[in-house]
Amino acid sequence: METIQAKSTSYVEASLNYLASAVPRPVNYAYEPPPGVPKRSGTYAAYKVMIHNGREIAADLSLDRQGFILTRHETAVRDFYDPDEVRAIYYPELEKLLKSVTGASRVAVFDHVVRNPVLADQQRAGKPIRFVHNDYTFMSAPRRVRTHLPDEADELLKHRFAEFNVWRPIRGPLQDTPLAVCDASTIAPQDVVVSDLVYPDWTGETWAFLYNPNHRWFYFPNLERNEAIVLKCYDSKDDGRARFTAHGAFDDPTTPPDRIPRESIESRALVFWAD
Repeated sequence: METIQAKSTSYVEASLNYLASAVPRPVNYAYEPPPGVPKRSGTYAAYKVMIHNGREIAADLSLDRQGFILTRHETAVRDFYDPDEVRAIYYPELEKLLKSVTGASRVAVFDHVVRNPVLADQQRAGKPIRFVHNDYTFMSAPRRVRTHLPDEADELLKHRFAEFNVWRPIRGPLQDTPLAVCDASTIAPQDVVVSDLVYPDWTGETWAFLYNPNHRWFYFPNLERNEAIVLKCYDSKDDGRARFTAHGAFDDPTTPPDRIPRESIESRALVFWAD
């Protein structure tokens, strides 16, 4: 895979939270765990890294090289906090977007999460995820196909498929806890650690990451509501292209003190090709 070289001239220095050790295997709970059980296990450590301005090299980014892109995307959604409106309007919009940027023949958006630190304190939204992670593993991504499209899964899994996330501000310009994304070509196999994600009735997997000074990080400052980051979280095609990347929220040291708290929506989709 091709690595984007130092074409961006601006960056911030900020801390990203990496998993400090691969053992014991970390466990995260997607709900309030039993008394005495921590919601997240594993030891994390903050590493100061350069996070480059991705706007300066946006035209050079590729889902199959770096694993993420920035795209302009208008939406007719008026209230992203209304789940029915999001499913009725936004999901079809995302299906068209993902077909356009991937060339896929079929897209199935299966869920979304709204993040707002103020509403999170009222349990009405999620909080920004402040550690380096990827939403799926080589085990859990195919499992999503069987979960959401059980009658077709055997046939669909014979062909190339992927899982993409689409991340955008609900209100811009977004300055509070922006999203950092890692150039997939700078991630080594030994950097990746399987983490259990426990639900009340089943256990899935995500990936955590160990620090590697070769990781090259980007963000897109002052994102507006009509801009979206498309992230590749899994690709079944193993031919040298990016199969996944890493991401996580961070505190931008240049953020003004009177910033508006972050409001964002992250949607997840299964993407299929006919060949």
